[in-house]
Amino acid sequence: MGAYKYIQELWRKKQSDVMRFLLRVRCWQYRQLSALHRAPRPTRPDKARRLGYKAKQGYVIYRIRVRRGGRKRPVPKGATYGKPVHHGVNQLKFARSLQSVAEERAGRHCGALRVLNSYWMESHSHPGVSAVEQSRLTATSVSWV
Repeated sequence: MGAYKYIQELWRKKQSDVMRFLLRVRCWQYRQLSALHRAPRPTRPDKARRLGYKAKQGYVIYRIRVRRGGRKRPVPKGATYGKPVHHGVNQLKFARSLQSVAEERAGRHCGALRVLNSYWMESHSHPGVSAVEQSRLTATSVSWV
């Protein structure tokens, strides 16, 4: 087996002692950083390469933190008008996935780049946060995007 296969097996067994410790340390480390920051290299090189990342000029990695949980309707003091069926404020479910939200935020942050792909990194209970790592590239480096 090649090195990437071993890395893939490690990530499959997230409950192992090594991975639990590693994820806990990284979780704390990423919480200290801003919600959207550039990473020097992918945290999961096997996954990044499978999704199209290459370690060459033009490809950059961003790590985005997204709050998990439902969506709250933005109404002043919970005042909704109309029929009672439309009065829901708290238990609304957002139509888009957290991954697509993270991709959109990264796209807005770096307008000159195009989103290549993204993958889940970790989620933890501390204020309901999920981290997504984003691979982005310049339009000139790859012609098929």
